[in-house]
Amino acid sequence: MNFLQISPFKHLLTHSRFLLTLRSEQGKYHNLILFRLSEALGSREAGSASSNFVAPQKSTGLLENRQIYAMNATCPHLGADMSHAEIEEFEDTTVAVCPWHRYDFDLRTGKSETGLSTCTYAVEVKTDPADDVEKVYLETPSGGSNWRLIELRPVSEEFADPPPAASHTPVQINPVVPGSDSTEPVVPIENSPKTLMHWAVLILNTANPTLKVMRTRHAVQLFRTGKLDSIGHRSSSAPRPPEIPPREEGFLKNTVNPGKVKGRKNLAVMLHALANVEQWAIDLAWDIMARFGPLHPDLPPAFFSDFTKMALDESKHFSLLTSRLSATSPATPYGSMPVHASLWESATITSHSLRSRLAIIHLVHEARGLDVNPGTIERFRRAGDKASVSAMEIIHADEVTHVTSGHRWFTWLCEKQGNVDPVETFRDEVRRGWRGNVKGPFNIEDREKAGLTPEFYEHLTGEMDEGEMEERKGGFKLDAGLRELKLEGPEVNVEYEAKV
Repeated sequence: MNFLQISPFKHLLTHSRFLLTLRSEQGKYHNLILFRLSEALGSREAGSASSNFVAPQKSTGLLENRQIYAMNATCPHLGADMSHAEIEEFEDTTVAVCPWHRYDFDLRTGKSETGLSTCTYAVEVKTDPADDVEKVYLETPSGGSNWRLIELRPVSEEFADPPPAASHTPVQINPVVPGSDSTEPVVPIENSPKTLMHWAVLILNTANPTLKVMRTRHAVQLFRTGKLDSIGHRSSSAPRPPEIPPREEGFLKNTVNPGKVKGRKNLAVMLHALANVEQWAIDLAWDIMARFGPLHPDLPPAFFSDFTKMALDESKHFSLLTSRLSATSPATPYGSMPVHASLWESATITSHSLRSRLAIIHLVHEARGLDVNPGTIERFRRAGDKASVSAMEIIHADEVTHVTSGHRWFTWLCEKQGNVDPVETFRDEVRRGWRGNVKGPFNIEDREKAGLTPEFYEHLTGEMDEGEMEERKGGFKLDAGLRELKLEGPEVNVEYEAKV
């Protein structure tokens, strides 16, 4: 039995459940959910937002070892995300209950009264003699070697966990965009969405950015807690996404000249540009589900779990950035500066192929974000804007996981389509769907963590010509006024077309 060190034990005291992503040296991904139960919860549901969570002051090792369990992150029945499973205790066992169809699984054995079973993994808490720190070790899955921990993410306390102990003042997350209030309800009064596909198309058609964020949060919560009828991508009547997500009229027609923004307000220009990228990124996460889900009915629920998480992350990023913009420059709220939509231009160019979309958007654009984010963070740091530094550090950590998801599903698709080589297939997709060089310098460490080794991207040039690009774009246009706006004045190092 092989074990992988995943974390110092004390780092697991902030939440009661964590999502883990592992990757083997063979490039196989495995997702697990770790439950840390507390004796203080008694027979009450572990991880309930209303539970009285009391973190032990110091681990004694054996007690907490018996209270930590790990199992596959998806239900073996229909693939539901188990991160929001209810925990129920019986006389001699503790079970995780799937939120979709109430299938229960013993946390120790993985067995269910229904006859199904899921894989569980041994967890040990041991003191590391090198530093005398108690650390948590996880049994690795079979079918691979040299497993590596790619992500350890606490499950959102908004839905499942008690609030973590505050060690510092958190960055404010405020989804309200000044001047962009909407009287439209989060859940439409008529024809309210019943499937994830219907929610995706509704959100894509939501022009108001505040409402887009609120609907994203609501839809993801419904999906995770089993309150939707289905994903809906296998239905013959699945709704079609819009070719271009709408934007509010005032946003489209803004004519503010950022060249007039001097001094510290240059940071506002950058925050506005970054927020614009994140608003498009929300749409991209929903669009890949709505556009390609019905075309690929074999996509498993884990695909939709990954991209709903991405949509939720992008909403968080947008909220963080607009909150910082409001605090930094109240006179220039979101929507008051020039923006452009080149990120959606790439979405249009790749709208014919899921493989192309994953390659260009998630493994070129988003991977480029990993390269430029450290420089952006450093610029905020030099300006003394600690709150924006904190926001960007959160964003950067999330973006690593987004590139990981892109790599995971790109390699999955390569395997499904005849077990073609992912590296050569990626390079071919970029040559056919990108113009110009894939630019460096590269953040090799974070790219490699996300699965992109140098052979993916080094010395790679897109060969799509102007005529083919225009043909693929078809009738793409957002708004003449928006497309013609250009940033003038002092140079601001922002790459709109990259995920920065």
